[in-house]
Amino acid sequence: MSYDPKTFAFYAENAKQYAHRRTKPSETLSKFIATLPPGSHILELGCGAGLEARHMRDNGFEVTATEGNPALAAEAERNFGAPVKVMRFDELDDEAAYDAIWANMCLLHAPWESLSDIIEKAHRALKPDGHLWASFKVGEGAGRDKLGRYYNLPTPEMLEQKFKASAPWQLFALKDGAGAEGADGESYQSIWCIAQK
Repeated sequence: MSYDPKTFAFYAENAKQYAHRRTKPSETLSKFIATLPPGSHILELGCGAGLEARHMRDNGFEVTATEGNPALAAEAERNFGAPVKVMRFDELDDEAAYDAIWANMCLLHAPWESLSDIIEKAHRALKPDGHLWASFKVGEGAGRDKLGRYYNLPTPEMLEQKFKASAPWQLFALKDGAGAEGADGESYQSIWCIAQK
């Protein structure tokens, strides 16, 4: 299973509130799109409110926005102004279809034991030389926050081992992300995995 039922239920019940929590894209998104030729086809996994999908589209990219939670997908469609595909991570079955994959703060909810399969599917979905950018909250192993949401909370070493063991990436790098306060009121540190097929 590529999702945690309790976390899935939280986002279904709080979709409208969550969709209005952020008002601007991640600063890292600008760095991501700066690496891509104009018109590149980007797959966004776990698009949430659709904010970043809209930003990428408005900057001249072809965007396939996906969201595993139907309630969140409905909110994302309103913000994105275009269809959002309801798709869990384990349902990704495209092959060599995308120039890049953007997965901002979504794979962190995937059960750790399911992540290898998801990474392999992402690798398969990329065109040769395509890039995957995925962010996680750093921790010491899986746990739940005060709101009951599951997080896989890997160390940087765990992430590197997981990515390298899951698919034959030609390049892989870890980059420190921003620190922030989550919806549960707790501070966290994020990290980016940047991998090239």
